[in-house]
Amino acid sequence: MLKMKCFILIFFMLGVAIMQCIDTDTQEIRKSRPSLQDTAVESPRYERGKYNDKGAELNMSFTEYVSMTRDFFFSKNQRTPSTVLPVQTVDMSHFSYRGNGQLNVTWLGHSSLMINIDGYRILTDPVFEKRVSIMGPTRFNGDAPLDISKVPDVDLVIISHNHYDHLNKYSVIRLIDKAALFAVPAKVKVRLLGWGVPENKIVEFDWWQEHRIDHNLMVAATPSQHFSGRGLTDRNATLWASWVIKTPNHALFFSGDSGYFDGFKQIGNKYGPFDMTFIECGAYDKLWPKLHMFPEQTVQAHIDIKGNILHPIHWGTFNLALHPWFEPMERLAAAAELNNVSIATPVAGETSIYGKSMPSSKWWEQTPEI
Repeated sequence: MLKMKCFILIFFMLGVAIMQCIDTDTQEIRKSRPSLQDTAVESPRYERGKYNDKGAELNMSFTEYVSMTRDFFFSKNQRTPSTVLPVQTVDMSHFSYRGNGQLNVTWLGHSSLMINIDGYRILTDPVFEKRVSIMGPTRFNGDAPLDISKVPDVDLVIISHNHYDHLNKYSVIRLIDKAALFAVPAKVKVRLLGWGVPENKIVEFDWWQEHRIDHNLMVAATPSQHFSGRGLTDRNATLWASWVIKTPNHALFFSGDSGYFDGFKQIGNKYGPFDMTFIECGAYDKLWPKLHMFPEQTVQAHIDIKGNILHPIHWGTFNLALHPWFEPMERLAAAAELNNVSIATPVAGETSIYGKSMPSSKWWEQTPEI
């Protein structure tokens, strides 16, 4: 009887996984480009059609897999809030202003940021949809804190990797006419082409490659320890990356998704120090320690990078792991205090203004739990 229940559970999970991983973009891509090889970037990390994930694969025993599956579907553990989380109406004046000598960042939830760095408008991993995929998780609050139609023209859209919670087809399509340029890791270009993004609006990067938007704005793709894939057969067929954004006045680091590794020190030595770092702190678990950082490692990565203000991302938006929804910030805040690290803690929709106004309330403690 126990074996039968396990098989039913695994079969159910497999069905959900297949539905969630269904790549509804396949037809568009095939019409636009016949193969991923069309946008191949020469890279020492690329071999036999795959990028090397440096051992960051998800290695679990059958017993661990069954246990994780059971916990994910049946354990409560406060993985989602019992009430609506606080949200702030986005003040578009911060993002829209074209003046030099400013740095402000609006958090839209998860890894989606609206950055105004010296008048340049930049979006990172823009996901404006309620649900990341057909059967994927739904935003805790249902809607993004900003209607995408209200986003003005942007100078750059940065994509860290092709997972559904970072690369959203419908958000990208609605940004085509607004965005001057999309910066993507190697071989992600073909997907954007399939969605209708003009080729002259896409720049692909291998790690350590730089691109100048003009003489004042530089963006560079830097290493991260993660993986890629949107279906059952394309794992690591495209690259993943963290990103550096620099002007003569300011420098930012955006981690995308990553486990903790020595690459952070390399990035800090080459491009640091940074005014602000935006580093993932959620969706961790002891079963996948190399894929996502524990909150204490997020603080250490910020120190390695040589950052000033740490702005945690990749938390408080989607149910992607087994820990309580608020735990990442409880642990990160404690580690930051222990290491004398300054953190920005905005609610969704709130803007952090560097040098003037940094949100610092522990609002996740004020959200009642049942």
